[in-house]
Amino acid sequence: MTHTLQFRRAVYGLLLAAPLALAACQAQGDEANLPEATVRAPQPLETAETVAAGKGYFDESCASCHGPAATGTDEGPPLVHRFYEPSHHADPAFVLAARNGVRAHHWRFGDMPPQPEITTEQITEITRYVRWLQRNAGIY
Repeated sequence: MTHTLQFRRAVYGLLLAAPLALAACQAQGDEANLPEATVRAPQPLETAETVAAGKGYFDESCASCHGPAATGTDEGPPLVHRFYEPSHHADPAFVLAARNGVRAHHWRFGDMPPQPEITTEQITEITRYVRWLQRNAGIY
């Protein structure tokens, strides 16, 4: 077994054991000995309805080059591609690309010019839409 797999199993074991330990302490009235914890509610997955604004902005400003479903055209690369997964191009990269333009580095489509007509809020919505398309295509 690799060290990475051993580490993951240890972490998952701790994550699974923590709620049981908490319940046991609370049942014994020992909650004063537990550290304060901040628990975030899970975020709902995006739906076609929650990304509709981003799709509209994408259709207006991006689809002519990147394709109607961000799968690329002869004018621009596909954004639904592993090159643009969040671990390689984080969400702020989309803002920077629209603001400053992008030098061609993954593809041979030429440089992308800045898109000054798009607001930061619109880019944020466009990014949510593209991430939704990526997740639906199995790109995380």
